[in-house]
Amino acid sequence: MRQYSILQMLNARLLASKSATQTLQKWCDEHHVASPAKIRAVRDINLTKPASDDILHALDVSDDEQIEYRSVQLFYGDFVLSEADNWYVPSRLTVEMNHILNNSDTPFGVAVESLNFHRRTDEVQLLWHPNSMAENPQTTSFELFVIPDQILQHRAVLKTEHNIPFSIVIETYTKHIFDTKQ
Repeated sequence: MRQYSILQMLNARLLASKSATQTLQKWCDEHHVASPAKIRAVRDINLTKPASDDILHALDVSDDEQIEYRSVQLFYGDFVLSEADNWYVPSRLTVEMNHILNNSDTPFGVAVESLNFHRRTDEVQLLWHPNSMAENPQTTSFELFVIPDQILQHRAVLKTEHNIPFSIVIETYTKHIFDTKQ
Protein backbone atom coordinates (compact mmCIF):
# COMPACT_ATOMS: atom_id res chain seq x y z
CA MET A 1 0.00 0.00 0.00
CA ARG A 2 1.36 3.41 -1.03
CA GLN A 3 0.60 5.14 2.29
CA TYR A 4 2.59 2.59 4.26
CA SER A 5 5.63 3.21 2.06
CA ILE A 6 5.21 6.95 2.61
CA LEU A 7 4.99 6.37 6.36
CA GLN A 8 8.20 4.32 6.32
CA MET A 9 10.02 7.05 4.34
CA LEU A 10 8.93 9.77 6.77
CA ASN A 11 9.88 7.60 9.74
CA ALA A 12 13.38 7.08 8.32
CA ARG A 13 13.82 10.82 7.75
CA LEU A 14 12.68 11.65 11.27
CA LEU A 15 15.06 9.10 12.75
CA ALA A 16 17.97 10.59 10.81
CA SER A 17 17.19 14.18 11.81
CA LYS A 18 17.65 16.21 14.97
CA SER A 19 14.68 18.46 14.20
CA ALA A 20 11.22 17.06 13.57
CA THR A 21 9.99 20.54 12.61
CA GLN A 22 12.65 20.98 9.92
CA THR A 23 12.04 17.46 8.65
CA LEU A 24 8.29 18.07 8.41
CA GLN A 25 8.88 21.41 6.66
CA LYS A 26 11.05 19.75 4.00
CA TRP A 27 8.59 16.85 3.70
CA CYS A 28 5.64 19.18 3.14
CA ASP A 29 7.57 21.32 0.66
CA GLU A 30 8.47 18.22 -1.37
CA HIS A 31 5.00 16.69 -1.26
CA HIS A 32 2.97 19.90 -1.59
CA VAL A 33 0.86 18.96 1.41
CA ALA A 34 -0.81 22.34 1.90
CA SER A 35 -0.56 26.05 1.43
CA PRO A 36 0.84 28.30 2.85
CA ALA A 37 4.17 26.49 2.71
CA LYS A 38 5.18 27.08 6.32
CA ILE A 39 5.05 24.93 9.43
CA ARG A 40 3.48 26.77 12.32
CA ALA A 41 3.32 25.65 15.91
CA VAL A 42 0.29 26.21 18.10
CA ARG A 43 0.85 25.82 21.82
CA ASP A 44 -1.84 24.57 24.19
CA ILE A 45 -1.12 26.69 27.25
CA ASN A 46 -3.91 25.04 29.28
CA LEU A 47 -2.69 21.46 28.98
CA THR A 48 -0.40 20.07 31.68
CA LYS A 49 1.00 16.59 32.14
CA PRO A 50 3.23 15.66 35.04
CA ALA A 51 6.55 14.01 34.23
CA SER A 52 6.52 10.28 34.92
CA ASP A 53 9.28 8.62 36.92
CA ASP A 54 10.62 7.30 33.61
CA ILE A 55 10.90 10.82 32.21
CA LEU A 56 12.53 12.14 35.39
CA HIS A 57 15.05 9.32 35.25
CA ALA A 58 15.84 9.91 31.56
CA LEU A 59 16.38 13.62 32.23
CA ASP A 60 18.61 12.77 35.21
CA VAL A 61 17.13 15.55 37.32
CA SER A 62 17.87 16.23 40.96
CA ASP A 63 15.07 16.64 43.49
CA ASP A 64 15.35 20.42 43.38
CA GLU A 65 15.30 20.81 39.58
CA GLN A 66 12.05 22.01 38.05
CA ILE A 67 10.48 20.28 35.04
CA GLU A 68 8.27 22.20 32.61
CA TYR A 69 5.72 20.76 30.20
CA ARG A 70 4.82 22.14 26.79
CA SER A 71 2.22 20.85 24.34
CA VAL A 72 2.37 21.93 20.70
CA GLN A 73 0.58 21.00 17.51
CA LEU A 74 2.49 21.49 14.26
CA PHE A 75 0.27 22.71 11.45
CA TYR A 76 0.93 22.89 7.75
CA GLY A 77 -1.84 24.94 6.25
CA ASP A 78 -4.99 23.72 7.96
CA PHE A 79 -3.61 20.23 8.68
CA VAL A 80 -2.29 19.09 12.07
CA LEU A 81 0.75 17.01 11.11
CA SER A 82 1.97 16.22 14.60
CA GLU A 83 1.33 16.77 18.27
CA ALA A 84 4.27 17.04 20.64
CA ASP A 85 4.39 16.54 24.38
CA ASN A 86 7.62 18.02 25.68
CA TRP A 87 9.08 17.88 29.19
CA TYR A 88 12.20 19.95 29.72
CA VAL A 89 14.56 21.24 32.39
CA PRO A 90 14.47 25.08 32.31
CA SER A 91 17.70 25.40 34.34
CA ARG A 92 19.57 23.71 31.48
CA LEU A 93 18.40 26.33 28.98
CA THR A 94 19.24 30.00 28.64
CA VAL A 95 16.99 32.76 29.98
CA GLU A 96 16.19 33.74 26.38
CA MET A 97 15.21 30.17 25.44
CA ASN A 98 12.90 29.92 28.45
CA HIS A 99 11.33 33.26 27.59
CA ILE A 100 10.66 32.09 24.00
CA LEU A 101 9.22 28.76 25.17
CA ASN A 102 6.96 30.42 27.75
CA ASN A 103 5.75 33.31 25.61
CA SER A 104 5.48 32.12 22.04
CA ASP A 105 4.43 29.30 19.75
CA THR A 106 8.00 28.82 18.50
CA PRO A 107 8.73 25.10 17.98
CA PHE A 108 10.93 23.70 20.76
CA GLY A 109 13.81 22.68 18.47
CA VAL A 110 13.92 26.16 16.96
CA ALA A 111 13.99 27.81 20.39
CA VAL A 112 16.91 25.68 21.63
CA GLU A 113 18.81 25.45 18.34
CA SER A 114 21.85 27.36 19.68
CA LEU A 115 22.51 24.52 22.15
CA ASN A 116 23.82 22.53 19.18
CA PHE A 117 21.80 19.64 20.54
CA HIS A 118 21.46 16.10 19.28
CA ARG A 119 18.53 13.78 19.48
CA ARG A 120 18.35 10.14 20.49
CA THR A 121 15.11 8.40 19.58
CA ASP A 122 14.38 5.78 22.23
CA GLU A 123 11.09 4.47 20.96
CA VAL A 124 9.23 4.27 17.67
CA GLN A 125 5.67 3.02 17.45
CA LEU A 126 3.95 2.50 14.14
CA LEU A 127 0.36 3.14 15.17
CA TRP A 128 -0.99 2.02 11.83
CA HIS A 129 -0.14 -0.81 9.48
CA PRO A 130 -2.43 -1.83 6.61
CA ASN A 131 -2.16 -5.51 7.59
CA SER A 132 -3.18 -4.91 11.20
CA MET A 133 -6.77 -4.24 10.15
CA ALA A 134 -6.89 -7.22 7.81
CA GLU A 135 -5.82 -9.52 10.66
CA ASN A 136 -8.93 -8.61 12.64
CA PRO A 137 -11.79 -10.93 11.57
CA GLN A 138 -14.34 -8.33 12.73
CA THR A 139 -13.03 -5.74 10.21
CA THR A 140 -15.26 -4.92 7.27
CA SER A 141 -13.80 -4.33 3.81
CA PHE A 142 -14.54 -0.58 4.17
CA GLU A 143 -12.54 -0.43 7.41
CA LEU A 144 -9.48 -1.82 5.61
CA PHE A 145 -9.13 1.55 3.87
CA VAL A 146 -9.68 3.75 6.91
CA ILE A 147 -6.45 5.21 8.21
CA PRO A 148 -6.58 6.26 11.88
CA ASP A 149 -5.85 9.85 12.85
CA GLN A 150 -2.59 8.92 14.60
CA ILE A 151 -0.16 6.83 12.59
CA LEU A 152 3.33 7.14 14.11
CA GLN A 153 4.87 8.04 17.45
CA HIS A 154 8.45 8.83 18.45
CA ARG A 155 9.89 9.29 21.92
CA ALA A 156 13.24 11.05 21.97
CA VAL A 157 15.74 12.56 24.38
CA LEU A 158 17.37 15.85 23.43
CA LYS A 159 20.90 16.36 24.74
CA THR A 160 23.34 19.25 24.65
CA GLU A 161 26.61 18.99 22.76
CA HIS A 162 28.09 17.96 26.14
CA ASN A 163 25.63 15.06 26.30
CA ILE A 164 23.46 16.54 29.06
CA PRO A 165 19.78 15.63 28.65
CA PHE A 166 17.47 18.62 28.74
CA SER A 167 14.25 17.45 27.12
CA ILE A 168 12.06 14.43 26.47
CA VAL A 169 9.63 14.71 23.60
CA ILE A 170 6.83 12.41 22.50
CA GLU A 171 5.75 13.26 18.96
CA THR A 172 2.61 11.77 17.48
CA TYR A 173 2.22 12.11 13.71
CA THR A 174 -1.14 12.21 11.97
CA LYS A 175 -2.58 10.81 8.79
CA HIS A 176 -2.32 14.26 7.18
CA ILE A 177 1.22 13.48 6.09
CA PHE A 178 -0.53 11.58 3.28
CA ASP A 179 -2.48 14.63 2.06
CA THR A 180 -0.34 15.38 -0.97
CA LYS A 181 -1.37 17.65 -3.83
CA GLN A 182 0.60 15.76 -6.46
